[in-house]
Amino acid sequence: MIALLLALGSSLAYGCADFLGGLGARRAHVLRTVMIAAPASLAVELLLWPVLGASFGSGALAWGAASGVASAAAFALLYRTLAIGPMNVLSPITALVSAVLPVGVGLLQGEHLGLAGLLGLPLALVAVVLVSAGHGAGSARPSRTALLLAFGAGAAIALQLIFLHQAPSDSGIAPLIIGRAVSSAVTLAAAALLFRRLGTERPAYAMSAAAGVLDSVANLLFLLAARSGDLAVVAVITALYPAGTVLLARAVLDERIHRGQLVGLGAAAVAVSLLAFT
Repeated sequence: MIALLLALGSSLAYGCADFLGGLGARRAHVLRTVMIAAPASLAVELLLWPVLGASFGSGALAWGAASGVASAAAFALLYRTLAIGPMNVLSPITALVSAVLPVGVGLLQGEHLGLAGLLGLPLALVAVVLVSAGHGAGSARPSRTALLLAFGAGAAIALQLIFLHQAPSDSGIAPLIIGRAVSSAVTLAAAALLFRRLGTERPAYAMSAAAGVLDSVANLLFLLAARSGDLAVVAVITALYPAGTVLLARAVLDERIHRGQLVGLGAAAVAVSLLAFT
């Protein structure tokens, strides 16, 4: 139950971070937004270091660095995917892949689910697709390149979560610090190389920093959830993060929640209830 609550918190934090990051990216080039968000996220993890502790052993360094590379790749592939579109087809594919791969790894590592879990897990995967799909999903056919990028983005997100899960359980938040430092370095290097293409628009500093802080909180909650529960369950609950984005868009931007998304939110609630009995 503790792992489930932590995973729900991680999902909500990821959804809020994506919402704020998306709003920030409307005002300036997305890399300008990330140049604010990434250092803010790293600062939070450094502040938590004395509180939660960190052991920088070889395992934490290796898996943390791997998660950082995967995170940077996920960022690049995801935004390239959404730029090609159609978003309402590609977003569910990315979300589904990011959930299925960690579930498969968890089951291969010997995790077992009871009857409630066997019912709740596929229902949660269906909810991930429905919640992340916009209006008219399936009305446009994506190109082969867009599909490959969507699968790649989902796989990179999944690998980030899997690598964090593989880090030693006694390493504290060291994997998060290393991963964020690596992903920040990669992102800032990309921004420096593409500086002339970033435009002159000033980023939304407060919004971008808040997105980074929430992303850091989401990573921390996922790490704690994965250490106290099954990766298969934790990953699929975390993958419900589009629900938080959808609800915030409704509350703040007055965006309409479509019928399929409402069904997805209901399915997510049922799935979480079933997984609570696992």
